[in-house]
Amino acid sequence: MNRIATVKRKTKETDITVTINLDGQGKNDISTGIGFFDHMLNGFARHGLFDLTVKVNGDLDVDCHHTIEDTGIVLGEAIRKAIGDKKGIKRYGSFILPMDEVLALCAIDLSGRPYLNYKANFTCERLGTLDTEMIKEFFYAISYSAMMNLHVKILDEGNNHHMSEAMFKAFGKALDIATSEEPRMKEAWTTKGTL
Repeated sequence: MNRIATVKRKTKETDITVTINLDGQGKNDISTGIGFFDHMLNGFARHGLFDLTVKVNGDLDVDCHHTIEDTGIVLGEAIRKAIGDKKGIKRYGSFILPMDEVLALCAIDLSGRPYLNYKANFTCERLGTLDTEMIKEFFYAISYSAMMNLHVKILDEGNNHHMSEAMFKAFGKALDIATSEEPRMKEAWTTKGTL
């Protein structure tokens, strides 16, 4: 089964192309114009074992908002497209990830019902040129465009860089589990008959 998808989106604010292979090896080529955001997406791809290409030309002369939010929208659409009809996958995935003093939790249900439950208290306004308030907006955009129930929480706080990185890596690990094959299930894993 080929679980690769490419999604392009062009507006007056951003021009974005994302390709994701859910059955990859963590290889990635990411360029958003925001170094710290590239670093976070690299962690997501590497630890989720997704081959990921992200090319973004955004209005960074304004601020980072449109670039980060729109990347979340396009990445979410690519994830949804690559998953397909959801037959034979685990559907649920969760991971608790330690990064030094920080502990992050991510839990996913590929239910077709979007919802974000997010908890992280950052103590600085930005990491590099990424506004920390945009981390929530990124996960919100992904949850709605991928049509997933997404819980991302910091259980133990600490260094802001560690907090962000732990969340993105935990998201990658949880999504890898949720999209992985369940050999005992040939249909979509639901009592409703469809997701």
